[in-house]
This record gives sequence, structure tokens and C-alpha cells, in this order.
Amino acid sequence: MLNKSLLFIFSLSLFVTGVFAQSPYEGSSATVSAARSFKGAGIFSKVEDSLRKELKEKGFQWPLKYMYVRAFKHEKQLEVWLKNDWEEKFELFKVYKVCATSGTYGPKRKEGDKQIPEGFYYINEFKPNSNYHLALGLNYPNASDAILSDHTKPGGDIYIHGNCVTIGCLPLTDSLIEQVYYLASVVKDQGQDFIPVHIYPVRYDNQKGMEQLVTKTKHKQDVQEFAKQIKDAYEFFEDTHQLPTVLIARNGTYVVATNPETPKVKRIKVIETNNKANPYAAWALEEKVDRVPFHIDGNAALQKWLFNLSQSLVPLLDGNASMSLQVEFIVDKNGNTALATVIRGGHAELNRKVKERFEKELKWQPALKDGQPVNTKLIQNLNIAAPEDL
Repeated sequence: MLNKSLLFIFSLSLFVTGVFAQSPYEGSSATVSAARSFKGAGIFSKVEDSLRKELKEKGFQWPLKYMYVRAFKHEKQLEVWLKNDWEEKFELFKVYKVCATSGTYGPKRKEGDKQIPEGFYYINEFKPNSNYHLALGLNYPNASDAILSDHTKPGGDIYIHGNCVTIGCLPLTDSLIEQVYYLASVVKDQGQDFIPVHIYPVRYDNQKGMEQLVTKTKHKQDVQEFAKQIKDAYEFFEDTHQLPTVLIARNGTYVVATNPETPKVKRIKVIETNNKANPYAAWALEEKVDRVPFHIDGNAALQKWLFNLSQSLVPLLDGNASMSLQVEFIVDKNGNTALATVIRGGHAELNRKVKERFEKELKWQPALKDGQPVNTKLIQNLNIAAPEDL
């Protein structure tokens, strides 16, 4: 019998114990239709084609039925987990890079504190015509926040969105939010009313991240206690790939109810966003610089080079009319391009050619910090389209 000092988080426990336990119903096509109407059907038809191909390669069936999102503030990462049946374990689909953050460790407690919330939420709004490209709203303040946050001005309007700017939200690049938004639209239409989003301060098995959390919060006992409070949910999911049931005590604290008989799984080690290992560990990279790198012959020359590269790659489209890629690379202090890696899109042969051309041909005026050239990392979008598709 449930202890009377505990309250269910209805917005969370219902999707854990109720909605997901039922067979998915045939939802309306309103969400996907709204998504496809955003700036024309072209964007989302290409997103769907790309996603379906990638999902098939990773063993997922279309359409997806269930989606779970986890975000980590320290690592600046957002994970998407998927499955097709409630009895199945969640499988990791992709880790996305959160491209900007605000605030520091700890939950959001009042309007204007610039904090990204921490805790247990779900997607409660789809905004296909957001000023930030696309946006998925979160139900902040939830039942816990309503008790513990400022009762007059707790803040609100927390989203996962595009446009790579933020004050308290989780921003992705526009091309990445298109994927996350569309996946959420699909599972919503398949009957998943509550898409859970769990936000943590850090990966609890990341030793360096934990050390920084302790150091940065050594005078904030409440923040440290909160981090410990939500850790049980992280540990349960890491061990089972199933969602825990989350309750709320009358004082607003989270209580994680776990089933010790849930079958255990092997933990997944996530090191670097979209990479199996961290290839940049040996580089002294500067994240904040006084001047960002720019092409040695100017931006117009860079755009011309990208266009010519995309046209030269058309024969490698492999039956697709068009393809969008994201390339991550280092601009070293001498202005050279190093470690070019396609982190989104493409296929083996095309990506090999892109890497070769980037590293051989792109030259830069390097980034500056305190008047000195430094190594830094950039991401460049590359759109490849056959002439009739331009």
C-alpha cells in the first residue's frame, strides 16, 4: 500500500503505470500533419526518409511506438531512446549535442534564474512554427516544482528547440531538432501521450563530471542533495533500460520506486556525442575564443567551395535525390583542417570523400584567444542535391 506521505506525479506515473501498459491506439495524424506543414512538406519528407533509413540500419521498426529522452547538462548531450512494444527494453537510437546552455548545476526555481530544469518531465506541446525553428515544450513547472519553486514566479516556457540559443532551454541545431521533433510527432500519433524527458546535472558514472559537480556546488548543499535525489532514476534506467516509477513526497522531493526483479542489461558507455570514442582528447581545444576561425579567402570563397564540393558528390548520392550532412572538424592554430568527421548523414564512401576534401583543401585564419592563435572545433552543414532538385 502506498505510503500516505507520498503523492503520485500524475503527469509522470500515469505514463509509467497506465498509458504505456495499454496497447497503443491509432492516434490521429494531426501532429505529423502539423509537422509537415511547417515551411512546406519538403523538410519533413526528407527528414522521414533519412530517419527511416537510419532506423532500419539500427534494427528499429517503423513506425516507432515509444520514445524516451534524457539530457545531461554537464556533457551537453541529449539522448533519444526508442522501442516498438511496451514489454521491450528501450534501445539507444542517437546522442545529440546540446549546442548552448545557460545557468549552472541545480534545478530551476524561479523566473529569470536562467536555469535549465533538472528532474522528470514530459513533452506537452508541439510548436511547428516556433521562432526557434521547431520546439517541443516541457511541462515545467511540474508537481514537484510547484511545491519547491517560487510560488509567484516559478518561470516557464521551457523547450527543446532549434536555433542554437537559450536561456534555460535545451537547444539543438536546426537540422537535429528536425529529427527529434519528427520522431516525437510519430510516437505521439501512435498513441504515446506522455513522452518522458529526464534532465540530469551530469552522467553519474562520469568521474570528471562528478568531480566538477562537487567542486562547483561545495557551498550549495541543496543542489548536491537534489542531484543525489534523482540519481536513483538514472541508475535504474542504466541497469534495465526501463523507466522507473517516480513519486513525489508532500514536501516536493522525488521518490524513485524501482522493481529489483526487473532484468538487468549491460550498461552503455557514452563518451562523445555521435562518436564511439573521443578523438579530440589529445588536442588542447578552446571552446571560448575572442575570434572564431574564418576561411582564408573569406566567406564568399567558402560558400563557393562548399557548393562545388556538393556538386562533385552528387554521383555518390546512392539513389537519393538529396542529402544533408554535418561535418565536425578541428581548425588548428596554423589554420589547417584536421579530424574532419561526418557526424550526421551520408554513407561510408561519401563520408570518406568529404573527410579527404575538408582536410586537404580547407585553409583558415585560425581562432584567436588573448591575441594568440588556438585550436578550436567547428561544425559545418553540407547539403548535396542533384541539379533537378536544387
